[in-house]
Amino acid sequence: MKSLTPRTLWSATRQLAAADPLLGASVERFGPPPLWARHPSFATLVHLILEQQVSLASAQAAFDRLVDAIGKPTPTRVVWLDDDQLRAIGFSRQKAGYARELAMALMDGFDLDALASLPDDAVRAELLRLHGIGRWTADVYLTMCLLRPDVWPHGDQALATAAMEVADLPQRPTFAQLGEMAERWRPYRGVAARILWHHYLRVRGLPID
Repeated sequence: MKSLTPRTLWSATRQLAAADPLLGASVERFGPPPLWARHPSFATLVHLILEQQVSLASAQAAFDRLVDAIGKPTPTRVVWLDDDQLRAIGFSRQKAGYARELAMALMDGFDLDALASLPDDAVRAELLRLHGIGRWTADVYLTMCLLRPDVWPHGDQALATAAMEVADLPQRPTFAQLGEMAERWRPYRGVAARILWHHYLRVRGLPID
């Protein structure tokens, strides 16, 4: 499966900016977005679980505490932790269960490495088999870890807010409306998402690394 590289990200950003004036205005204002590549791993999936429905800063703080407690997160190390230890680190009761079940799935043979050779829909289907991995988490894994160029992260609040701002809409679009809007950015919806995330962060003066 083809993955984005810095070169193809730059090329696709230029194409989208030229074809869509709204994205083009954001790119002209803030420059091209970062690649934001994450390592495709168990640790990254745990980090994404922590990011579900909370701020990136809050999730990062919890992930850092997890690393301080056990070193590099591995399935075996995570299952060593009981609920009280996970909650002290920053996991909700629900997310503690998700992390433990994810660890058990990998220990039972779920092969994350094999996902790299599968088409987008097949990767998503495999990830959705895992308890606690929903559509948003699977899509972000595809977008940022496997660097697939045409995956649109469904259910992302920051993308909805950025789209409202870029398009000067009176209110934030629903996720269904946002998905319809993203159709015009094929075959680079994952690049359009990066442009909008970049917009969201830069407007608010938040770190982009």
